[in-house]
Amino acid sequence: MKISEFISRRTRLLSAMTSNSVAIIPAAKELTRSRDTEFAFRQDSDFFYLTGFLEPDAVLVLTPGKDVETTLFCRPKDKMAEIWCGRRFGVERAKEEFGFDQTLSLDELDDQLLQLVNGNDTLYYGQGTYTEFDDQVWQLLSDLRGGPKKGWQAPQTIIDVRSLVHEMRLFKSEAELEIMAKAGEISAQGHIRAMQFAKPGATEYQLEAEIHHHYAMNGARHPAYGTIVGGGDNANILHYTENSDVLCDGDLVLIDSGCELQGYAADITRTFPVNGKFSKSQAALYDLVLEAQLAALEMIKPGNTLKQAAEVTIKVLTQGLIDLGILSGDLTQLIEDEAYKAYYMHGLGHWLGLDVHDVGDYKQDEKDRPFAPGMVLTVEPGLYIANDSNAPEQYRGIGIRIEDDVVVTATGYTNLTLGVPKTIAEIEALMAK
Repeated sequence: MKISEFISRRTRLLSAMTSNSVAIIPAAKELTRSRDTEFAFRQDSDFFYLTGFLEPDAVLVLTPGKDVETTLFCRPKDKMAEIWCGRRFGVERAKEEFGFDQTLSLDELDDQLLQLVNGNDTLYYGQGTYTEFDDQVWQLLSDLRGGPKKGWQAPQTIIDVRSLVHEMRLFKSEAELEIMAKAGEISAQGHIRAMQFAKPGATEYQLEAEIHHHYAMNGARHPAYGTIVGGGDNANILHYTENSDVLCDGDLVLIDSGCELQGYAADITRTFPVNGKFSKSQAALYDLVLEAQLAALEMIKPGNTLKQAAEVTIKVLTQGLIDLGILSGDLTQLIEDEAYKAYYMHGLGHWLGLDVHDVGDYKQDEKDRPFAPGMVLTVEPGLYIANDSNAPEQYRGIGIRIEDDVVVTATGYTNLTLGVPKTIAEIEALMAK
């Protein structure tokens, strides 16, 4: 992504801030995995959205209307540290590469941050994400309040900067959509690879390895979240990630996985037979979930809401459960009583972007937010009939979810993950190869 994209975002945020204000946005820190090893570093999503800068411990400061509006504090060059832990941009190169008005060393943070915050009426800051940095900010404010004889003045108002940034992040630019489309394509091909590998006697973790290998070999080194590979009754555990069991002949396997590409997540779920052929009971439930997803997708257009799409999904699933003899009674009453929740207990979808469960309000003025062009969301109905459920025996131990990623357009939607098969005929044909 071009640096001009990040500069444009900072400019938009500066324009949204009040006069005589300052915003402080910290980067993520490295996290210890065990003793002297760290988890793979992943940048804070808000900080990355505004900077494109991938080093830990940095701090972005925005001061609208000032001679210097954008300041980055970052780690200075350090030859010995770079020998051990990798190269750093350093202060001078960070300014050149990322288009900030000024860059300063983290060694200067305390003194310079006090000067940047002093005298402003409003501080934009997101409390609670990094408690250690929270303490640093509260100490700064305390110092400013205690120094009136020095001419110091602390901001009187604190506003959560995330409310502004997250509204921006909800609507994806063309550059973002290009990356997300590529992430969807890589993820779809990973799912295809897992389908082709699957067979009785293989393990869940082997399918996980196949799909992760495809991600990495195509430039997406990490999955966007913990991959779920649930065979048989394991598919009825919504966030199953042990991925340790052997896949059995006659079972379905549910894979929920997506890659992260240049910070952006894909999120796909497909469910398919381990042996390549759906049984009659499996097919009946699968076609019901697919019917529900297709009905929901028809609702994805500007002006409609996620709640409306969810209501259509619930109606289709509940009627189908009645038709299959899994539920009994009046359709309207069963929906009112939420009887479907015994077998479909999660929502229809969520926003998608830099986070797999991405930011952005689902309601505005206490009303469900209508879809608008540029929003990206998942559509993922499912049915989960555990071995210990009250459903007829032929349906027990079957868990099904079908999930795609869609971007809202001016006239409807575009499916970013359509590349992986999802009809019974398509899946069986692929696995037969």
